[in-house]
Amino acid sequence: MITIKDVEHVAKLARLELTEEEKELYTKQLGDVLKYVDQMNEVDTSNVKPMTQVIDFVNVMRDDKVVYEHTKEELMANAPEEENGFFKVPKIN
Repeated sequence: MITIKDVEHVAKLARLELTEEEKELYTKQLGDVLKYVDQMNEVDTSNVKPMTQVIDFVNVMRDDKVVYEHTKEELMANAPEEENGFFKVPKIN
């Protein structure tokens, strides 16, 4: 059972300021969530395989193939500024 002290503790950890009405509301809502979790825990899942998705999904992979290899000169032609063969960008503080 969730108490108002539990809600106050979580609010303090989250650095939230709650009104008395909000504390009462969240106490009820969190209690309802935990009741639902308890209800789900009653379901026998011992014969259910773990899954990551609800539908069968297979990644379609392809080999990486170079279609056209750009030269360094071609790539550097797009640089707004260049210094010693590298892109020159504004300094970030």
